[in-house]
Amino acid sequence: MDLSTTYMGLKLKNPIVPSASPLSTTFSGIRRMEDAGASAIVMYSLFEEQINFESHWIDHYLSYNTNAYAEALDYYPDLGRYNVGPDEYLNLIWRAKQSVDIPIIGSLNGVSTGGWIEYARKIEEAGADGLELNLYYIPTQTTQDSASVESMYLDVLRDVKRTISIPVAVKVGPFFSAFGHMATQFADAGASALVLFNRFYQPDFNLDTLEVEPHLVLSNSNEMRLPLRWVAILYGRVPVDFAITSGVHTHLDVLKGLMAGANVTMMASELLRNGVERIGDILGGMSQWMEEREYESVEQMQGSMSQINVAEPAAFERANYMKVLQSWRMDPTGVLLG
Repeated sequence: MDLSTTYMGLKLKNPIVPSASPLSTTFSGIRRMEDAGASAIVMYSLFEEQINFESHWIDHYLSYNTNAYAEALDYYPDLGRYNVGPDEYLNLIWRAKQSVDIPIIGSLNGVSTGGWIEYARKIEEAGADGLELNLYYIPTQTTQDSASVESMYLDVLRDVKRTISIPVAVKVGPFFSAFGHMATQFADAGASALVLFNRFYQPDFNLDTLEVEPHLVLSNSNEMRLPLRWVAILYGRVPVDFAITSGVHTHLDVLKGLMAGANVTMMASELLRNGVERIGDILGGMSQWMEEREYESVEQMQGSMSQINVAEPAAFERANYMKVLQSWRMDPTGVLLG
């Protein structure tokens, strides 16, 4: 059974790649994921704010407003202790590359152009095989239009591409008015892959303290449907590789992602909840499923259920919306029928 695939020009032994998470903050965690069967590892994200903090930009910005907004210091985490600093991050990549046999993909999280992008070059110099550019931005200004937001994303990608020669994947959220067009622009700007989709964690209200606080909720398999749909739509139309992230938990999720057109499927929540040993279980489930149905390779199934290959392409569009609404019916007594 040939489970191998290619992603960002990298030859991988299988399509399971742990995504950026706390699991890669230590060397032992990286080794454990390799031993469990991971084909590559995306390092946890190094944030634009962390890098700027290192150069005292954040400190200056917060100090400037201290007198007017005393609570401003509470808006940011203690960046001096958040995960590890930029230098430790680079050292961890270097150490991992000396000791593991699978590709290591660095991760930068930011949205503006600036000096922090120079760390893309440092990540390359540390030995990373590729870079995942995690663009996380919430446009809360009511005067900012969609074109300016899209321009910001593309400017960052172009600046990073000018800085390094290793392949770059772009991880973004789904909130674009014309995502297909945006995906094409990412490809034109030099992205080797698109990682769909970034999870936008929502704040919660604490009704006892009357404060807004962060609240992490791990994903479930239902969340995979949105990236599954878009990869299936874009496969064969946008000249990049695809990774599905968010909602990948089982071997069936991995198989669905591959059939939609993904080169790899990325997971974090499943590994955080049930341990990295789940990678081996999922690979075993994949192999058994493929053998029972006489698939010989991952390549054979990739894109087989994409929009350009299925019998009913409209199933990915408005027709699916109408079918979903009609899928639940009531009998004369008012009982829902599935």
